[in-house]
Amino acid sequence: MKHFLRMFVQVCLYFYCKCLWRCLKFVVRKLTGQCELQRICYNTKPGAARTMKIEASLKGSKSKRLQTSVSVHPDAIEKTIDDIMELKRINPDINPQLGVSLQACLLQIVGYRNLIAEVEKLRREPYDSENPQHEEMLLKLWKCLKPNSPLKARISKQWCEIGFQGDDPKTDFRGMGLLGLYNLVYFAEWDTEIAQQVLSDSLHPKYSQLSKAEWEKKKFDKAIGYSFAIVGINITDLAYNLLVSGALKTHFYNVAPEAPTLMHFQQTFCYLMHEFHKFWIEEDPLDIMEFNRVREKFHKQILKQLQNPEMALCPHFAASESLINM
Repeated sequence: MKHFLRMFVQVCLYFYCKCLWRCLKFVVRKLTGQCELQRICYNTKPGAARTMKIEASLKGSKSKRLQTSVSVHPDAIEKTIDDIMELKRINPDINPQLGVSLQACLLQIVGYRNLIAEVEKLRREPYDSENPQHEEMLLKLWKCLKPNSPLKARISKQWCEIGFQGDDPKTDFRGMGLLGLYNLVYFAEWDTEIAQQVLSDSLHPKYSQLSKAEWEKKKFDKAIGYSFAIVGINITDLAYNLLVSGALKTHFYNVAPEAPTLMHFQQTFCYLMHEFHKFWIEEDPLDIMEFNRVREKFHKQILKQLQNPEMALCPHFAASESLINM
């Protein structure tokens, strides 16, 4: 009985707050002469803060047309803006900037949804050793990371040198499918020097680029290495979960002026790889068995950063400079 009463009170409070909020919006519109979408666009600077408010406003609208506007095809966005202006009785000639602002927000919102679908498709596609394109990408990964060490055979223990678990990497891609390979190749191809350095540090983390005295001063002398490729696939999983959960909206809405793309996701992966590498060294784990603990702590740190609506992850790589300057 108590449980029923508690549920009843919660339902009543929900509808009460919902009606109260709608009444408040109506009063504010009458006082200001502006709808909620106008107030958001005029009073909030471009970026995640504005786009996320627009997204919440559209999703929470009582109008089905507004609710579905966040999931239209990119080619239909302009018509959708016209429909919104008509529904809200806003004169586009008097409010020309509103249409531009709404279009920018919808491009980001719709683009984020499409990016999830694209990433999910790659994640679900398994690595196929009979596919020449898959094999070509895998060999490119080796050439980028180990240009001075020719691969003696496709099936070889040499793969362990770049952090795979056995003599055939295809088995390691099961969890993330082609997405893991795409990210690793992007990192190795576009930020080759940094990727090679991170690989080297993962194999020999004790001194890295610091002198022995500096490492001892920083108490890094017990640093434990890790498997570069396996960690890359694991960080791909972390990036994927950040994307699907919506946590990366803050970052993408702040750095992509229009629709975020797969390139943005891969650049974010590069950033996460670099940051995790530093975090691993700083945590100074006793052995590789602490990997899950370190990963979870790193995940929480990134989530905390992304809670700031003005947050834009700042990549350290050349391939990612365009993210900041967009």
